[in-house]
Amino acid sequence: MKTARDVLNELKWGDGFGNLDDVVVFYLHRGAQDDIRSVGGAEIDSLGHSSMEIGDTSIPYHRIRKITLRGKTVFEREEKHTED
Repeated sequence: MKTARDVLNELKWGDGFGNLDDVVVFYLHRGAQDDIRSVGGAEIDSLGHSSMEIGDTSIPYHRIRKITLRGKTVFEREEKHTED
């Protein structure tokens, strides 16, 4: 199973892409509506080892919930369900 980091790197460096302009990343952000915030790929400054950088903010890859490319979902984290 590919990680969010794997998918973002493939989109940035893979054949036929070269940038993240058509990407939207949805990530966990406590306090935001539904605890989810999104950022356009053009706003991503760099992809580090454990997080992506947006300005002076680091967003750890484990907080990424979904990545879309031109409106199509290319990554979605499966939520772990606990039984009562």
